Amino acid sequence: MTEEHLERMVRDADPYRPDVIGHLDGAKQSLLEEIMSEPTLDRVVEPPQTRSRAGRGMVRRFAGALTAAAVLIGVLAVSTVLREHPDDRQAAPAGTASAGTPVAYSPVAMKAAEENPRLLIDQSGWKVTTVYGFTKQQGTIAFSNGGRQLEMNWYPAGQYNGYHADRLNVSDPESVQVDSWPGDLFRYSANDFAVMLRPRDGVFVELRAGGWTRDEFDRVLADVVRVDVRTWLAALPAEIVTPARVDAEAAKVLADVPLPPNFDAAALNDVGTNDSYQFGAEVTSRVGCAWIAEWLRAKRAGDDAALQRAGDALRSSHKWRVLHQMKDEGGWSEVFWEIADKVAAGHPPAGYAQGLGCD
Repeated sequence: MTEEHLERMVRDADPYRPDVIGHLDGAKQSLLEEIMSEPTLDRVVEPPQTRSRAGRGMVRRFAGALTAAAVLIGVLAVSTVLREHPDDRQAAPAGTASAGTPVAYSPVAMKAAEENPRLLIDQSGWKVTTVYGFTKQQGTIAFSNGGRQLEMNWYPAGQYNGYHADRLNVSDPESVQVDSWPGDLFRYSANDFAVMLRPRDGVFVELRAGGWTRDEFDRVLADVVRVDVRTWLAALPAEIVTPARVDAEAAKVLADVPLPPNFDAAALNDVGTNDSYQFGAEVTSRVGCAWIAEWLRAKRAGDDAALQRAGDALRSSHKWRVLHQMKDEGGWSEVFWEIADKVAAGHPPAGYAQGLGCD
């Protein structure tokens, strides 16, 4: 694959290109929302229903390093003391085990949930389909019900003014409330909407939906509620990798993956809460970046044996179970393999660090 091909793959995965919008489905992209929605004064951001899982896999990682500084702007310190907000809905049977006893959540999971908005749709039929982030007061959760999807993205409160100014280029704001949380509704078109909630507890939230009538959107908004920590954690599907499950899930991902020298699997505990696709991308990103760093070191040092080991490890990625499990869901596996093959062949592409999200 040439560098031009790699760039074209990433460009084709960009759901904000006009010629691609009509062919993409689902509110599947998460960090790309941060990348593509970074405030500008001359661009109108498309609604999330034009985002694809493929874009999420490739573009999130490819652009991540380039936007790290912008993502971290406005991050505020948070208390490590768990507290219950008086207006949070209390945990219901969803937060109990089958025998009626409360589910025991780890302190790490409790803290991660406490530091995020914890909004759920209190209507039957809605389920969580995508989760990403939950670190540094930013993250994404998407819900689906038949053909309808609603995505919630949240960011540090310090970024609110810039995002809000950007949305003013979309339409005039209309005041709304979500469970007594005030915000502004913006219209991208007659049936594409965004609601930006004002900063609260160090974050602000944007809810995105498209393909709905305004009445349908209003009815769902009326049933979006802010819940307590246990209720929110209980609503996450079993396959979501919460901080408490990182070690066990990482061990499964890495079972057939050769590890680079001095690779610290314990350091993966900082990846936050993710669905299985995003978790697989996070873990293989760390491994791939470390092997490429080792290949570059060995190349500089003239260490032919280490160079061979690194090249073999990168080529072996075509056999890693996790990448094969992910390949039908998005483009991450393909991009990983293309970059790994070029490095192993002695031709690291110029954009490999951005492509794999290497620090």
